[in-house]
Amino acid sequence: MKIGKETQPRTRISTSDEHTIVVRGSDLCADLIGKLSFTDYFHLLVTGRRPDAAAAAVLDATLVAIAEHGLVPSVQASRMTLAAAPEAMQGAVAAGILGCGSVILGAAENAGRMFSEIDREAGPQGEIAAAAESVVRAYRAAGRAIPGYGHPLHKARDPRVDALFDVAARHGRRGRFVAIAEAVERVIPAVVGKDLKLNVSAAIPAVLLDVGYPVAALKGVPILARTAGLIAHLTEEVEHSIGFALSYQASREVVYEGEVPPGWAGGTSSYP
Repeated sequence: MKIGKETQPRTRISTSDEHTIVVRGSDLCADLIGKLSFTDYFHLLVTGRRPDAAAAAVLDATLVAIAEHGLVPSVQASRMTLAAAPEAMQGAVAAGILGCGSVILGAAENAGRMFSEIDREAGPQGEIAAAAESVVRAYRAAGRAIPGYGHPLHKARDPRVDALFDVAARHGRRGRFVAIAEAVERVIPAVVGKDLKLNVSAAIPAVLLDVGYPVAALKGVPILARTAGLIAHLTEEVEHSIGFALSYQASREVVYEGEVPPGWAGGTSSYP
């Protein structure tokens, strides 16, 4: 049974023969290795274009901004996985990346899609503020969170926001999508009833969209960045393991609330 339109597999990313490896139209060994940074290469792989200086600087800054985030759940899952299976770093990295969703890392993609929606509603000559308010109100009416705003620690603006906006400004690319992100920040108090400030998950898509990065690939940026952070944590885990300590700590905190058999003499903790 045929599903989908294509019957012939096709790709524009790479090919090779006995002598040459071609990536996005360039000879990998002659044109790319040692001549292109990994950030530039990532941009080329995703978009098919080499970035200009501004796009490269902005993309690089976003990768640096989001690579490390402490012992968040995805990192703990990764470290506990390596503690249980020390021969499988790839499995431990995968365990951490599988935790990338709407709460952790995926908010950047969702914020970028919201900004694109505001951009379309405003149109080339439209009022960004009015479009921002309209879209935020629609999100609230649908019971949807406003992605990329508010932070449990940084009650004022997340410090990474201005750092990223400054990179874009220095390269002359602080543009329409940064303006949209700030317009959303201004309308949130009246619409949501809380003064939720921009966080890094809104800043990342704002600066990337301003340099022409595709919306469809936004989620890949924090995933790539966080992979680097996970590898750092897993290297440390090999040298000084805390995976089981994390597991033990979680067990000690759990309170069992289910039924028990007659004559049970244990306590309420699930920790033995």
